[in-house]
Amino acid sequence: MHAINYEAPSTLDQAVSILKTHGENARPFCGGTDLLIQLRAGVRRTSHLVDIKKIKELQTLSFDAKKGLRLGAAVPCIDISESDVMRQHYPGLTEAAHLIGSLQIQNRASVGGNLCNGSPAADTTPALIALGARARVVGPSGEREVPVEDFVVSPGRTVLKPGELLVELLIPAPAPHSSDAYLRFIPRNEMDIAVVGVGASVTLDGDKVKAARIGLGAVAATPLLETKAADGLIGKKLDDASLEAAGRLVSEACKPIDDMRGTIEFRLHVAGVLTRRALTIAAERAKKI
Repeated sequence: MHAINYEAPSTLDQAVSILKTHGENARPFCGGTDLLIQLRAGVRRTSHLVDIKKIKELQTLSFDAKKGLRLGAAVPCIDISESDVMRQHYPGLTEAAHLIGSLQIQNRASVGGNLCNGSPAADTTPALIALGARARVVGPSGEREVPVEDFVVSPGRTVLKPGELLVELLIPAPAPHSSDAYLRFIPRNEMDIAVVGVGASVTLDGDKVKAARIGLGAVAATPLLETKAADGLIGKKLDDASLEAAGRLVSEACKPIDDMRGTIEFRLHVAGVLTRRALTIAAERAKKI
């Protein structure tokens, strides 16, 4: 590793100023659980690391029954998985956060960092997509909001421009009789990268689907929002036929690759299976709310 300057601003303005000054030569980081490994391996290079964990706005985890959830980009995953509010209102996202690495890693890693890493196989990104989350970004030109499904533009690359910083994730409050779920397939029992990941949210009106969203990971160059399968469920009972149709449409939307962890054919099959299961779990939870 080459010499790197380390800075830890305590305010958002300070962080943006540092990032603006150094441009592409500076990188923000939260826990560093991905970035430090990438720097050691030479996958990424930077001359300035800007530690954002001391910034209060990035450590916010607050829920309002009308406005929804504000999840700071630097909130550790362990705070999410141990939060009663998160388990009650966003169980799928909570499950995804709990799957990131070991407990030691979860004390450092954050959902914001998981998103900014830009991995197609990130666990929390499909869960965020299923919930309709928006990323609030602040930079030298002001602030903007980006739907999470549009945040990752290619493997390892996001919409963040030099000097910009992800501040928080804004997630709508769950509608009545609505819930979510996240499932993934990995070769090992734990601490592995998803071969396929599926996030699903379902809103019920009686025994029929009123609204649904499906987020997919590790099946394309970027995480995906699959609208055709989700829209096809609206107005229908979530029975075997509708679940089968949703799973088939998801498989058709996937564009996976062959690698050492799974073939294209296997990923297409698993994507359909996990979609059916995630939708079923989300619906069962929604019935209890």
